[in-house]
Amino acid sequence: MASTSSKIGHGLAKVLGIDLHYRNETGSDRVTRGESAFSITSADTYVEKEPTTAEWLHETLPSGHDIANYFIHLFPFLKWITRYNLQWLIGDLVAGITVGAVVVPQSMAYAKLAQLPVEFGLYSSFMGVLIYWFFATSKDITIGPVAVLSTVTGNVVLKAAEKIPDVPKDIIASSLAIVAGGIVLFLGLARLGWIVELITLAAISAFMTGSAINIAVGQIPALMGITGFSTRDATYKVIINILSHLGRSDLNAAIGLTALFLLYLIRFTCTFLAKRYPSRQKTFFFISTLRTSFVILLYVLISYLVNRNHRKKPLFSTIGTVPRGFKHARVPGITSEIVSSFSGELPSTVIVLLIEHISISKSFGRINNYTIDPSQELVAIGVTNVLGPFLGAYPATGSFSRTAIKSKAGVRTPFAGVITAVVVLLAIYALPAMFWYIPNAALSAVIIHAVGDLITPPNTVYQFWRISPLEVPIFFAGVIVTIFTTIENGIYTTIAVSAAMYLFRVFKARGRFLGRAKVHSVIGDHLLDPTEEDKNGNVRKQPTEGEESVRSVFLPIDHHDGSNPQIELEDPYPGIFIYRFSEGFNYPNANHYLDQLLEVIFKKTRRTNPATFGRPGDRPWNDPGPRRGKEVDPSDDRPTLKAIILDFSSVNNVDLTSVQNLIDVRNQLDRYASPDTVDWHFSNIGNRWTKRSLAAAGFGYYTPGPSDSGVQRWKPIFSVAEIGGLSSAAEAAEARENRKALRAASRSHDHAVDDIEGRASTPSSESYSLDKQLTSSKAYARSTGGNGSKIVVVQGLNRPLFHVDVTAALNSALANAQRKSH
Repeated sequence: MASTSSKIGHGLAKVLGIDLHYRNETGSDRVTRGESAFSITSADTYVEKEPTTAEWLHETLPSGHDIANYFIHLFPFLKWITRYNLQWLIGDLVAGITVGAVVVPQSMAYAKLAQLPVEFGLYSSFMGVLIYWFFATSKDITIGPVAVLSTVTGNVVLKAAEKIPDVPKDIIASSLAIVAGGIVLFLGLARLGWIVELITLAAISAFMTGSAINIAVGQIPALMGITGFSTRDATYKVIINILSHLGRSDLNAAIGLTALFLLYLIRFTCTFLAKRYPSRQKTFFFISTLRTSFVILLYVLISYLVNRNHRKKPLFSTIGTVPRGFKHARVPGITSEIVSSFSGELPSTVIVLLIEHISISKSFGRINNYTIDPSQELVAIGVTNVLGPFLGAYPATGSFSRTAIKSKAGVRTPFAGVITAVVVLLAIYALPAMFWYIPNAALSAVIIHAVGDLITPPNTVYQFWRISPLEVPIFFAGVIVTIFTTIENGIYTTIAVSAAMYLFRVFKARGRFLGRAKVHSVIGDHLLDPTEEDKNGNVRKQPTEGEESVRSVFLPIDHHDGSNPQIELEDPYPGIFIYRFSEGFNYPNANHYLDQLLEVIFKKTRRTNPATFGRPGDRPWNDPGPRRGKEVDPSDDRPTLKAIILDFSSVNNVDLTSVQNLIDVRNQLDRYASPDTVDWHFSNIGNRWTKRSLAAAGFGYYTPGPSDSGVQRWKPIFSVAEIGGLSSAAEAAEARENRKALRAASRSHDHAVDDIEGRASTPSSESYSLDKQLTSSKAYARSTGGNGSKIVVVQGLNRPLFHVDVTAALNSALANAQRKSH
């Protein structure tokens, strides 16, 4: 009896004029129109149920357990903190202290890129490493100031300062961090981490390379002591100005160039010695890692000796006074005026926050065999940037160089960030007096040395070319735009061009017409030939049709998949076409696919009834037919259209547009094949909603035509599987194992026999006995439903034209081809 809700729904549909039974699927009247739908008496009737909206909501909406897990997963440290041990602590101490020694000079240098005093770099580093470990799913990542994001922040600060000159630059930077961090935090809490996948590797590489060149060139004037022009112009302009003002170099050049030389010399020497003495590789690694701190300390000493008596007018440029402690801690005052001043640059800031952190964390996760949660990582950097400005921090994200150092130093857990925070805290309170003597040229050398690793080497670009040639121009486009305009324009260019290329591939996707070929398995490089003998003299047996070594495969007729063109392929049967989609089947490419399908069908077939149009005026303008007084060419031996098989192996979802286009093509081809109808078979459909959509459009079951009669009846063909008994999967597996045992026993016996001719001509008694035993075993007898076996259909009886694979679809189409006109 129907439920109350069903009665209400049916009544409402009747009032609104909705026909709930507009389909007459197989399973009711149509099964009786053809032959017996399924004649195996031991089989169970299976009718596939359609997915419902309630089912979709149940699968999509979170349950109470899911909600609880959501809040628990916001704090991943709860899973491992209770198991923290001494061995983990030792590894975290070494890595934390090592990174701390690197992050202090780097953060001060990057603050200058952000157009801020150096202490703001220390604040950002402290908050980044201190907060991140609560939310981290990566043990290696180190959050803090980075070169590219600092440069983007500097551009934002300078542009905003022109609009609101009364607002301090550090307030603008802090406001930017909170707004951008809030956006990223929302994306993370909404579990939208997948959005980062929209940015391709080519776009990321171009962005990093172009930005690194931009930053390095912008630091050369400070490295050389050159003044008199802006270093914030486009990269090519800065290069021109450097060359034209090279004569203005001063004593800063001596500091900068020698510092840069020392940094590369130490790294090169340690790399060489590590290869020369592998047993001391760890020692050389730590020496190389601490090269930045060593160079800074060396030049602090030199600066102290040179400038201690010239503090009012130092002989070369130094950082100057750095306040002790968190002198800029405050509640950030964000106003609409401040936000509107940098709203145009906000997207680029968010993109840089996302792609730097996620790409780095994913890379090191793969290297160290663990998986990160992109959404949770967005939560981590979002919280860091929202809370950091309360101590004076500016935007921060994951650092590639410090993450690499942390990973190689043997970090065990994210708690190493707390150790690094302690090192930074000591620097903020204990070392400001020493910071005064740090040369600006030495900091520029540190920046240039750090960003040099971000440039994509030529060998990697060549690998890009080998993998995807179309993406290499995108890479160069991003780099060139960055050099000749700005970093932000380079980001937008690469993302836009990558999206355009993807859309082009989707819109212009081409399907393939398939032909059938029989393939045979081979042993080694020898075909299975009945006249051929193996090295032991045994005769190899040519596989027969029923054996596993012979099977039908379907290859593109045009061989555009790279298959051997010597294999001659053609349509499997006159008037039957197999068509495989390549890039899904949705509204962008539906017309392109179906236009190609119709073009080939019209080319290879003829109209079933040439006299469909009684008078010339009845014909459509685009099919005028033969000239007046001439009949249709009687020598046209092309077949009539009988069936179309669509391979949906690459299709996951369909939409209204694609299905409607398919309906239109079906109607068009039915008119073309009149008085017959065209059978539409579908194979490899992997989504129940796709089946529902196609069935709602009238596909999946047979449509009778005017020419059908009681004699020429439709023959539904179903794929069946045995779920118990003699041909079940378990018995098949046992048979394979026994056959292996047979071959092993045969080889063992053959080696023990001295007479080679006897081995070649007659099987051994042991081999023969085992072969006879396996042959006569009931386990390998074929069953048609008896002997306790149970046979069931794979696809629902209500949708007989949805098939499990192309072979089943072709068999069904061939079984019904004879009732069509020729």
